[in-house]
Amino acid sequence: MKKIINDPSTVVEESLRGVALAHGDILKVRTDPAVVYRADAPVTGKVAIISGGGSGHEPMHGGFVGLGMLDAACPGAVFTSPTPDQVQAAVEHVNGGAGVLLIVKNYTGDVLNFETAAEFAAAEGLEVRTVVIDDDVAVKDSLYTAGRRGVGGTTLLEKIVGSAAEGGYSLDEVEALARRVIGSVRSMGVALTACTVPHVGEPSFVLADDEIEIGIGIHGEPGRRRVPHQPADQLVRTLLEPILDDLPFSSGDRVLLFTNSMGGTPLVELYLAHGIAERLLAERGITVERRLVGPYVTSLEMQGMSLSVLKVDDEMLRWWDAPVRTAALRWGA
Repeated sequence: MKKIINDPSTVVEESLRGVALAHGDILKVRTDPAVVYRADAPVTGKVAIISGGGSGHEPMHGGFVGLGMLDAACPGAVFTSPTPDQVQAAVEHVNGGAGVLLIVKNYTGDVLNFETAAEFAAAEGLEVRTVVIDDDVAVKDSLYTAGRRGVGGTTLLEKIVGSAAEGGYSLDEVEALARRVIGSVRSMGVALTACTVPHVGEPSFVLADDEIEIGIGIHGEPGRRRVPHQPADQLVRTLLEPILDDLPFSSGDRVLLFTNSMGGTPLVELYLAHGIAERLLAERGITVERRLVGPYVTSLEMQGMSLSVLKVDDEMLRWWDAPVRTAALRWGA
């Protein structure tokens, strides 16, 4: 294992210190329990948006903390759910008096720990709502979930809902919008290589030189099947068709297309794949209204990619376009 680390047991804590130094104008970090939160938190009168999950997927979630997106993120150990006390601490830091929305990816530990924290907050008289995103069409169940996994669509959800909260939406309005986005986004990924979790020290799975894993999860969970490596045209089609068939998407739809690197895939390949995806969507009469391309939901150094397609309307586009200023996403602010 070759990684730029000192001790596998301190990777997350040391990384968070670096995040705080690099982006101190946008966010603050506490390490016990670990929470990343807006530098100007709490924002009085604003619905607070909180998410989180295991580390190793950066910039998700800490890189999305800031104006127009998340008020706080709870980073667990690598590929490990954050604890209820982290979520409680996040609520304490960012609650501005208008309620709190928790965005949770559908992984068993995440769901249980966020629900526990929400119950504690409710017992203290705080109004907390929870939404669970499960956009991965690859599998019904996995090693980590009951039902579909939450993957790349989470980034789109956090941006749209975060900006709506910044724009003055009430807790009811923010929750309703979040549920509409969750119902309108689908994703699927592929791995060309495995990643190595620092405290494990060896790849999470083994692929032959000519094999790829279709439908991989962001923790290295198995997907639909292993197949021989494919040319880009075929590979993008393999990912996109199950996404479009699932909702289903149809001619005349307007969408946001998110082409995501799993960490080790360079932009030259990612843009190539994105261009293919846009062409395939156009062939179906689907209009790409907005785009996002880059490594935003990663799996350490895994080579691979995912596609997320969100069926958009004018309200979603309004909040997608709204100003955002975070470590990873910045426009209009």
